[in-house]
Parts: sequence; structure tokens; C-alpha cells
Amino acid sequence: MDRVVISGIGVVSPFGVGRETFWTHISRGDSGARILDDLDPSIPCRVAAPVLGVTTDDVPRIEGEDTWDPAHRADPKRYSRAALIAVIAAREAWNDAGLRASEENAAVIIGSGGGGIDVGEKQYYDFFVERGRKVTPYAIPISIVGMMSSEVSISLRLHGFSHVLSCGCTSSTDAIGYAVAAIRSGEADIVLSGGADACVTPGMLYGFSRMRAVSVGHNDTPHAASRPFDKARDGFVLGEGAWMLVLEREDHARARGATVYASIDGYASTCDAYHRVQMAPDGVQIVRAMAKAIEKSGRARDAIGYVNFHGTSTVLNDAIESRCVRELFGTRADHIAGSSVKSMIGHPQGASGAAGIVTTALAMQRGFLPPTINQREPDPSCDLDYVPNVGREAQVEAALCNCLGFGSKNSAIVMGAGR
Repeated sequence: MDRVVISGIGVVSPFGVGRETFWTHISRGDSGARILDDLDPSIPCRVAAPVLGVTTDDVPRIEGEDTWDPAHRADPKRYSRAALIAVIAAREAWNDAGLRASEENAAVIIGSGGGGIDVGEKQYYDFFVERGRKVTPYAIPISIVGMMSSEVSISLRLHGFSHVLSCGCTSSTDAIGYAVAAIRSGEADIVLSGGADACVTPGMLYGFSRMRAVSVGHNDTPHAASRPFDKARDGFVLGEGAWMLVLEREDHARARGATVYASIDGYASTCDAYHRVQMAPDGVQIVRAMAKAIEKSGRARDAIGYVNFHGTSTVLNDAIESRCVRELFGTRADHIAGSSVKSMIGHPQGASGAAGIVTTALAMQRGFLPPTINQREPDPSCDLDYVPNVGREAQVEAALCNCLGFGSKNSAIVMGAGR
């Protein structure tokens, strides 16, 4: 099969705009979590990792266009927060890949769990509480999840397919897997893929609090709240961000002189068919997804040198994922390093898979594994090498990226080094 590679990366994260800003913070083990001071007191969770202070002034310029011109693209004043950060990250990735606006045979497929949910919450509040006096006629097109890819396509003037996958937490992993398939089939030469979510809203925080899914034990110590695999973990930290990739065939990228960060070699997805919000305790389908991704990559299991864990910081999920990785690799699991970037950025919902893939691509390119922070008390049910607290130098030739989601979904991607 043609090798499909990552030739451009763009990021908006809780640390700010830009892939270098993101890498600087995660490589040194910083936390993007903070206290939310303006929440309704009825919401038990007071901690999240939102994206703050991003505006249309942060939108990068693209070769082939002179100005940021709303006449040719969506009106920036009418973006949802998720769409805005998606566009910013997409344009950074496009620039990084050395591409122009209106590239031929280029397409978009991204993953998002909530889309413009921030707009939806505000508009429903106005309709039901304020009796609709401020409801905008753009409420529906701004808030629907399908608008996410359209805003990116409009911004870059790309006329290939423009799709959004919304599969919960696995959304962006699945989008990237589908993007690779589209390139290999010849449906597109270049695909802008990844994920974006901006779900730190009162409604989402309250809903997750009611589910007892988010951490409520560190409302005064936000940096300690997300602690995947630690014995004292008590739930995830809701995060936000956009992580975008330019994907193309390796020969196509190298002919243009583009940077090759890493390759996407194998993708697989399974379903436990078990429960709306819980993964099956036996982990059979999680193991099958990982094994299928490795098999489809053409690599041996022994070639995997790093695991980017889903690692949400929830009690059952971390333990089950750890056990599944041990089952997949056997005794060799003790010698495979892995980490969860969610310990630093929280859980960005449908964008989480793309966040892990970007983290892995940069780690492989730069020979450095980011840590899993807040590792203080070992949990006997989580007994692998999670690169605790401090990152380390390592040369990795192949990596496995896990993503697990509501509705019993399991997705995995195998990546190869770009060198």
C-alpha cells in the first residue's frame, strides 16, 4: 500500500495557539487545567482545561490569499468556538505543509463530539428563559456538528468532500482512519483531518457531574485533577482544543519537499456492543481493535515501542485499558513506554484521538516521550510504564494510539516514524 504520512500539524490547545506552544508545555509536563470561577454553584465540578482568549486575529494567513476576506469564507463573527479553533488549527497545518488556498483534489474530514454546543446552549437558554428575544437566525447552522468541516473547507477554499464524523471520543481517530483510506483509494490527494471540540460549557459540566464521570476532588488544586493510572484518580477533566493534520502519500509529500512527521500505517475500530457509557470489563474488543490495527499496518507486535494511551483518569477505564495492553503484548508490555496526554490537557472529547496522534507524531520526530503527570501513588491495577511525571528521550520507530469512547467504541491507529 502507498504510505500515507503527516506533512502538516496545527494545534489550538488549553496552552494557546500553535503546535510549538503545545509541544513546549506537554514535553515539560505542564497542566492546562484551571479553576472555573464563574460557574453556577450547583455544578459540583469546578475544574476544566478550556481554550481561552482565542479570536479571529489568531487565524494564520495562507499563501494564495492576500487577506482574511469574509466575502470568500464564512463570517468569522458567526463561528462557534469549536469551529473557530478548528479553522485556526487547520490553517496552521496547511501552512506547515507548504500548501496554498484552493489546492486541487484536497478534502476535509474531521471528528467532533459536540460541534457548536456552546452556541446551542446559549440559544436554547435565550429561547426558553428569555423568550427568544435574542435568538439568531444562524443558531442552527452554527451549532450543528456537520458545520465543522464546512467552515474549514470554506476557509481554505477546498472543493473535495467535506465530512464530519461524530462518534463520541473516538471521532477524530476514526476521521483520520477514514482519511487515510480515501487517499489510498485515490479519492483525494490531500486530506485535512483531525478533531476539534469546545465542550467546556455549564450544561456539559453539569451533565458529566451527574454521571460522576469528572473529577470533583481537586476543585482547589486543578493541576492535580487529571491523574490517569494514579490510585487516587476520581474522574476526567473536561478539556478543549483542535488538533489538525495534513495527510498525503509519502511520495507526494517528499516531492514537494514537505516535512514528514510520521506515517499512519494501520487503523481499526470495534464495538463492545455492551453499554452506553461503560466499556466491557473483559476488554476483548479493545484488544481486537489494537491487534487489527497492528496487523493492518504490516508490522509485528514486537515493533511497537510506544503506546499513546486513551488514559482518561477514570477508575475503571484506566484499569481495563492497562489490562488490555498487557494482554496484547504479554510480558513485553513491561518494556513498552506509554503516556496519556490527557493528564495535561484534560479530555477534549471527540478531539482526543487527534490530540494523541499529534502528540505521538511530535514525540517520534523529536525523540522525546512526554510524561503522564500526577503519578503519585501506584495503582496495582495499572502496572505499566506510563512515563511518570518526567518525560524522557527515546527513539521510537512504531507506536500504537488508543481511543475508547461512549457507546462501547474502540479505535486504534499504528504510526511509523517519518525518518
